[in-house]
Amino acid sequence: MGLTKTAGFSKTEIELAELAKALAHPARIAIIKHLINAKSCICGDIVDELPLSQSTVSQHLKELKEAGIIKGNISGNSVCYCIDEKVWKKAEKMLSALFESFDQANTCC
Repeated sequence: MGLTKTAGFSKTEIELAELAKALAHPARIAIIKHLINAKSCICGDIVDELPLSQSTVSQHLKELKEAGIIKGNISGNSVCYCIDEKVWKKAEKMLSALFESFDQANTCC
């Protein structure tokens, strides 16, 4: 989403859109699922789990990290990634609020 296109939208709408954009790729969903199950992981372990090159996995990790969904700590000469619990809970609340705001009884279609 371009910076000039966000004028007129709430901070919450922009934040939710940025989180959704970060989640909007099957590789990123697979990475998140792997991190949830493994608790934490280095990039090489994730590469072993996905049908993608190391550079592609690194790019997806970068997108998730920039959105705040994951965090990485340097461990020797590698980076150990894990879910950022604070951002994860915030995203959960924001997405839940969006889905719960739908009132099926008041649809026009």
